[in-house]
Amino acid sequence: MTNAQIAARRTDAIARGVGVTTQIYADRAENAEIWDVEGRRYIDFAAGIAVVNTGHRHPKIIAAVKDQLDRFTHTCHQVVPYENYVRLAERLNDLVPGDFQKKTIFVTTGAEAVENAVKIARAATRRSAIIAFTGGFHGRTFMGMSLTGKVVPYKTGFGAMLPDVFHIPFPVELHGQSVDATFAALDTLFKADVDPNCVAAFIIEPVQGEGGFYEAPRAFMQKLRELADKHNILLIADEVQTGFSRTGKTFAMEHYGVAADITTMAKGLGGGFPIAAVTGRADIMDAPGPGGLGGTYGGNPIGIAAGNAVLDVIEDEKLNERADLLGARLKQRLQSLVSAVPQIADIRGPGFMNAVEFHFPGNKTPNADFTHKVRERALEKGLILLTCGVYGNVIRFLAPITIQDNVFAEALDILDETLRECA
Repeated sequence: MTNAQIAARRTDAIARGVGVTTQIYADRAENAEIWDVEGRRYIDFAAGIAVVNTGHRHPKIIAAVKDQLDRFTHTCHQVVPYENYVRLAERLNDLVPGDFQKKTIFVTTGAEAVENAVKIARAATRRSAIIAFTGGFHGRTFMGMSLTGKVVPYKTGFGAMLPDVFHIPFPVELHGQSVDATFAALDTLFKADVDPNCVAAFIIEPVQGEGGFYEAPRAFMQKLRELADKHNILLIADEVQTGFSRTGKTFAMEHYGVAADITTMAKGLGGGFPIAAVTGRADIMDAPGPGGLGGTYGGNPIGIAAGNAVLDVIEDEKLNERADLLGARLKQRLQSLVSAVPQIADIRGPGFMNAVEFHFPGNKTPNADFTHKVRERALEKGLILLTCGVYGNVIRFLAPITIQDNVFAEALDILDETLRECA
């Protein structure tokens, strides 16, 4: 069986709305390596979009899942609950930033976590409006789409978005959007479109994912917290992509010295198994009545077992420190290429949540064609990369934080060679 044969079948069987980045079909994977159905090996710098931060098939996670499989696979926690659900909630309540009592719920996907965070915020404040940011990504459900600050491909063709969702510019100095300009836009929004007394929450990714791996400035996040408190607006941190050691901290909000009222998470929490969570201030989380939150598969025992094992791996293998080390090596290598690759406009990102942005040499015009050329050439050489950004001109690096040193060095050599050839 070949990749091309499966691709032909896929075209006939799968709706075209489910896009794919590559046409290689996985057969097996281990840590930071994937082998396709034709036996070719690839180094994985996507990690299932920041899902397997702990690597493909980490032995401790696989062992925990196998143990759970031998016990039970599903009861629905709302019918017959189980202890490890409680234990994982207790651990997240301790780990999520914020010096206050917290409570947690478990769901299945990041979009579902965002949906529930909005429900909780509205129930707690008795307000309906939500303010999000341009370039942000919060999922493909209708609330997720409405909050997402990027039209193509997420909103195209799906009709009217949900009401009472507003967007202000995310501060990106590289593109001329200062912190002051963002707060000026918020002030205009409050004067022209929505009374702050009607706003339930701000929702923000501390580092934008799909939007381009732009990191919210520390001063910006602190002032946003101040404004939220001034108007009794809740702050929701969407840590679906930034969570679980990706930025060098268990949660990205640890970089800012302020805490969100509600935190959403998924992806890296399950190490490859579907689980998502919402953690927040206990009084806020208790606002919805019994039955107002939950779901048949929410906190599935397999995902819960994986989640507890992921937290063990993060602690035992010191993945926060390793993320900082790997990110520093990657950014240093990219920096060494600036003179040879004039298309490089910016190298950024905390921990191991890094990106390189490409412009046309000599100006600030985004260069999506060059970006896609780099991704495709790297894939030919056996390195899987992902693009992102509103203009499609950013390559993001999301390798497992557990990547072996020799494999990481090999990947850096492929990246170096690819960029020099494409320049």
